[in-house]
Amino acid sequence: MLARDEDILKAAEDWRREGRDVALATVVETWGSAPRPVGSNLVIDKDGNFLGSVSGGCVEGAVVTEAIDVIETGKPRMLEFGVADETAWKVGLSCGGTIRVYVEKVE
Repeated sequence: MLARDEDILKAAEDWRREGRDVALATVVETWGSAPRPVGSNLVIDKDGNFLGSVSGGCVEGAVVTEAIDVIETGKPRMLEFGVADETAWKVGLSCGGTIRVYVEKVE
């Protein structure tokens, strides 16, 4: 884990105070095994800088990309990632399973 959850939320607040456009991604549901538990956060700014973790691997990159779009549109999104166990390692879900991540712009 890159930082404690409290640090991630504080970073979101600090980045907003600095005038940066920011989105917050939160793991809201898991099924089966998942790399990060429900409640895990990732804060992302419009330039793609981020802190925290919602999964790792390719999933994290996809969440950052979606978060930049959420920042631009202001419309939140619910993302779902899941793979069969035999392909899990290839996309960064080392435990298989499914995760749902809610991404919202921080105002």
